[in-house]
Amino acid sequence: MLKRSRQKKKLNYRRSLVAAGFLCAVSSALAAWKVHGDYTSLPEPPGVADLPLSVVVLDRDDRLLRAFVSDDDKWRLPVELGDIDPLYFDMLLAFEDKRFFEHGGIDARALLRSAAHSARAGRIVSGGSTLTMQVARLLEEKPTKSVRRKYEQILRAIQLEETFTKEDILRLYVMRAPFGGNLEGVRAASLTWFGKEPGRLTSAEAALLVALPQSPETRRPDRFAENARAARNRVLAVAASRGVVSPAEAASASAEPVRTRRYAMPLIAPHESRHARKNAPEKAAHQLTLDRDLQATLEAQARRRVADFPAPVSLALVVADHASGEILARIGAPDLLDEARLGHIDMTRAVRSPGSTLKPFIYGLAFEEGIGVPESLIADRPVSFGGYRPTNFDRAYQGTVTLREALQLSLNTPAVQLLEAVGPARLMSRLGRAGARPVLDRRKSAGLAVSLGGLGLTLGDLTQAYAALARGGEKTRLTACRYTCRPVPGVKSGGRVLSEKAAVMVSDILIGMPQPRSAQSHHIAYKTGTSYGYRDAWAVGYDGRFVAAVWVGRPDGSPVPGQTGQKTAVPILHEVFQKLGPDRETLPAYPAAVSALLDGTVPVSLRYARTSANRAADRMEDKLSISYPPAGAELDLGFGTSLGGLRAAQPIVVKFKGGTGPYAILVNGRPHRLDALQNQLVWHPEAPGYAHVTILDAIGGSASVSFIMH
Repeated sequence: MLKRSRQKKKLNYRRSLVAAGFLCAVSSALAAWKVHGDYTSLPEPPGVADLPLSVVVLDRDDRLLRAFVSDDDKWRLPVELGDIDPLYFDMLLAFEDKRFFEHGGIDARALLRSAAHSARAGRIVSGGSTLTMQVARLLEEKPTKSVRRKYEQILRAIQLEETFTKEDILRLYVMRAPFGGNLEGVRAASLTWFGKEPGRLTSAEAALLVALPQSPETRRPDRFAENARAARNRVLAVAASRGVVSPAEAASASAEPVRTRRYAMPLIAPHESRHARKNAPEKAAHQLTLDRDLQATLEAQARRRVADFPAPVSLALVVADHASGEILARIGAPDLLDEARLGHIDMTRAVRSPGSTLKPFIYGLAFEEGIGVPESLIADRPVSFGGYRPTNFDRAYQGTVTLREALQLSLNTPAVQLLEAVGPARLMSRLGRAGARPVLDRRKSAGLAVSLGGLGLTLGDLTQAYAALARGGEKTRLTACRYTCRPVPGVKSGGRVLSEKAAVMVSDILIGMPQPRSAQSHHIAYKTGTSYGYRDAWAVGYDGRFVAAVWVGRPDGSPVPGQTGQKTAVPILHEVFQKLGPDRETLPAYPAAVSALLDGTVPVSLRYARTSANRAADRMEDKLSISYPPAGAELDLGFGTSLGGLRAAQPIVVKFKGGTGPYAILVNGRPHRLDALQNQLVWHPEAPGYAHVTILDAIGGSASVSFIMH
């Protein structure tokens, strides 16, 4: 009986084991089926290309100019593994996942250790997550403080390992790791916390980048500097214990303070960056021809220069290499965020009156058409064309001058005479050939007023036109886009802007403009302009390689009393060329055929420019004469006596007109110095009495006047 009972118990025990085994097998099968079902139902993981990244704008060497927040409002900048200091990865793997390249997404030993810790605590505390599991969590953007979430994270980690390479997983991590606020990714964190790209990191910097993603909000250096320092030092300690850095290096790095202020994201060339993104919104990276160092230097110069003017005066400039057509710097305003100066307006693309800056093209057309040569004479006197009566800027007239002098002095009436001879339509056509897009009132056709700025033009278009002058009349297209660029609407193609002969003649005149002492070995050809009412001050210049243009004024179009291109814009232009450094080149040597026309010899037929005003003028009016003082006049200059002796008197001004410069002056038979282009004598007599003044011109003409001084 007892034996049978024991056999029965043994049989029941075996049955129970079989049943338990069967149940375990069924449970395992069901669990495996469940796991398999859960795994196969996982959606396809997003790849690197699927991440919403910040749009970046890069310079000619792929250096960051500006970044825009991603579509989900994050600073998440694209970065390659090779662009990050290897020290960062050494510390990351030593601290977070030392068997990263060995496991398939799950580190069993780390999970068991984490499970033991969690069992003792009664909840999941930390640890056990591989870098792959962390990437899975970052992609899901959901908390993992539960068994269910940890299970899902493990499945996703296995899927990531099956789908991507280890390098791809690291790339996902370095672009998605959180670093506080809306910062994601190592590159954005390095720019924000260290003010530099992550290519070269110190031990302290690399350790901080490893530590922050574990608890990005409670370790933000700008809010919780002590937490950030402590976490960084724990990473350094682990790195030292595992041979990534030496103990001495870890100790030194641990002693470094943590910077508590954020660096601003790069904001270089903000207007050009904004334009590039607007022009091609589908691009993730915009590669420009700008030179970041030059752009930043000129932006600092612009901010310094504009500080001399009251708000809302602003400043804009463009610099280009006319040989290659690449724009190297473009500043729409000194400071995008300066609302007092309307800094958001890109003044390189604003349509303004160009003042006298188009005169070189008028003269070029006149030279091309055989109307004159630089030493041809033209009368600077009041003229009228169908009721249009242009006047000079200073309301004075110089009499008969050469075309060279007329352009260098920026005289208005000679320019209008020449435009009347070549035709306004031809000037507009050549500007279009150059790539400029002049703007006229739709109700009016181009008239003679365009010679003095009676149309609209942008600073960018003006630079484009002068680039053709710099290239001997050959058109070039200036662009800030390095690769595939959309064509600019309204810009014509083909054809020369000016003949080589005409362009060289113009350059020879413009290079004779006053130069700063420091530029003696690198003269530039330049022209100034001041629009009506002192609204715009311009200066545009070029040498053998570069062309640059400067605008100063108020974006709202209001006058800036007293500002002129010569006084306001020219000093900035010369400073820009000084910033261009040793790569500058002089203008090329003139062709022999053109040099012969620049030696001062003027064909008899071109002694006077062939304009209607010149032909109609009475040559007798060109005779040298003294207009003030009248002969025999008695002038009260304030001579008298004082306790100290003879009192100083007022100067006497002798004004003359006509003739051909340069002039010589005799005062009481003695030579008196006079600048070659002046048409008046300012003389300080030493004593009262009789005076006799004689004016002699370059072709033998003379005029005299006698007067008495009291």
